[in-house]
Amino acid sequence: MKMTRKDTGGSKQIWKWVKIGLTIVVIALIARAVMWVAYARPPLADAVAALQSDADVAVLEEPWLAFSPVKEDINTGFIFYPGGRINPQGYAALMHSIAAEGYLVVVPEMPINMAAFKPNLADEIISAYPEIDHWVIGGHSVGGTMAAQFVRDHPGQIDGLIIWASYPADNADISAFDLPVSLIYGELDPRVNAASVAERKHLLPADTVYVGIEGGDHHQFGSYLIKAEEDHAVISREDQFSEIIQATLGLMDSVRIEN
Repeated sequence: MKMTRKDTGGSKQIWKWVKIGLTIVVIALIARAVMWVAYARPPLADAVAALQSDADVAVLEEPWLAFSPVKEDINTGFIFYPGGRINPQGYAALMHSIAAEGYLVVVPEMPINMAAFKPNLADEIISAYPEIDHWVIGGHSVGGTMAAQFVRDHPGQIDGLIIWASYPADNADISAFDLPVSLIYGELDPRVNAASVAERKHLLPADTVYVGIEGGDHHQFGSYLIKAEEDHAVISREDQFSEIIQATLGLMDSVRIEN
């Protein structure tokens, strides 16, 4: 049976609508992927409040989120890499408190909110603050892993390393490095806990200080939106923050005193 011109036209019309439908589906999938990649967990109210300057700390948000003591000269800085897909502002409450003790603190935004895509950003920060003599680097989650990577790749440039809820990658062995290191984790973190940290102690200097926060978890290392099923902590955020700040300042103070 021969296809009539009417049949041919109908087939073309069907294919036209099929193509339009497929195009819409592809565009929707691309848009969804872009939204997923670009998403960063937003800060909670206490973090937003900490973005305000006060009598002790000046806060700037360009070119990076930075907290600077107002009343004293500063010679020691802390570069902090955020965790994956977390808005840098989510760490503002912690960083404001650390800066109030006399330290410049810089928390950069990362490409698509992942420190793994720009692990050497600390180079730019160090160059932008020539008045700072001594630098400590740290980070949360994947940010902590990338901070350790930066130390491994820049021997002698960093005076201390602080890792929050993370550990170095297997290719970032800094066990022979002569610098103070602190690794802080929540004991109820499903991934970074006493067992997983112990498995990687060989990657860090022998005198590394390990701080396990009893009742703490992975996400209370900041103040940002999480899902209910991600909340494993049985202590308050304020209590976990207090232990994080105390442990972090312990290393920061040792760098400032020793240098």
